[in-house]
Amino acid sequence: MNEETREEHLGKITICDKVLADLAGLTCTHCYGVVGMASQSFHEGVAELLGRESLHKGVRMRREDGKVSFNLYVIIEAGINIAEVARNLIEQVKYLVESCSGLEVEEIQVHVQGVREP
Repeated sequence: MNEETREEHLGKITICDKVLADLAGLTCTHCYGVVGMASQSFHEGVAELLGRESLHKGVRMRREDGKVSFNLYVIIEAGINIAEVARNLIEQVKYLVESCSGLEVEEIQVHVQGVREP
């Protein structure tokens, strides 16, 4: 398990990768136009909609030199502008991860795994 540890004047702060992936996944589910997180792989051509306890499975995260990058696997609501939803996801995830963790977000890629009715 990868984690980020920082020394502060009162002690140490450690942030595990799963926490960052959960934060990114939870942020996605609160964005307009997102039905939910999807698994990173298709099973028989169908994207699996993940439950609340496994949102991190819809996020692939990489950490390098104190910066983080995300690949987000989402299912979008039918009839919504996909490009606009993706831009919103990128902005929201970047803002929340940076403000909550203090880490710099280097890159975010959005992978639309499916389109469904809400």
